[in-house]
Amino acid sequence: MSGNPLRHVAIIMDGNNRWAKQRGKPGPHGHKVGVERIRDVMQACQKHGIEVLTLFAFSSENWRRPPREVEALMSLFLTYLKREVKKLNEQGVRLRLIGRRDRFSAGIQKAIAEAEAVASEGSSTLVIAADYGGQWDIANAAQRLAVKVAEGSLSPEEVTEESLAAEVSLADLPPLDLVIRTGGEQRISNFLLWQAAYSELYFCDCYWPDFGEAELDAAVEDFHSRQRRFGKTSEQIEQGE
Repeated sequence: MSGNPLRHVAIIMDGNNRWAKQRGKPGPHGHKVGVERIRDVMQACQKHGIEVLTLFAFSSENWRRPPREVEALMSLFLTYLKREVKKLNEQGVRLRLIGRRDRFSAGIQKAIAEAEAVASEGSSTLVIAADYGGQWDIANAAQRLAVKVAEGSLSPEEVTEESLAAEVSLADLPPLDLVIRTGGEQRISNFLLWQAAYSELYFCDCYWPDFGEAELDAAVEDFHSRQRRFGKTSEQIEQGE
């Protein structure tokens, strides 16, 4: 096993619909079962000492799905927030939501604010990306820097990789180490584009409702088997440079 520290894991929870269809069930049933996996995977992450788990729950593009499916997803999202927040707080898990909020109903926006207020402290963090897109995140960060330039508090020369990195979502959390995608697809689908620049990518065929502790263990083991070079050569890494 390498000395790779693993502090922040992100998961694209894919395959809920296909899992349900294999069983002759409607798509929302797969999402409902998939929600139950969150608790198991969060506990498995804590076992590995992983400080942050970020989950891609609903992308900016998911609004294009059939209205009935979107409605079911919103209902499930609201139920999760209300049901799980006290448990997260009791387990020492801080909850954070990233993404746009203005397109959610007033009820969901209120539930998000209340959930974040209840589970506001903890030694580990669960981040839920909802109505989130990586391109939106970068554009939003650039817009905030543009405002500072227009106000005169920032010069154009001060718009750098570092200043932009400070404005994107999760800037105050440990860097993203590992991105896992379930369901067999091998792409990151506009998820954490800036943050994933040097993260390791791990793709597995199992659908999200079947992803549990054993599957996370396999991903963690694979991560630790890799050499993270960040632009350096293997020789430099081995020599501790």
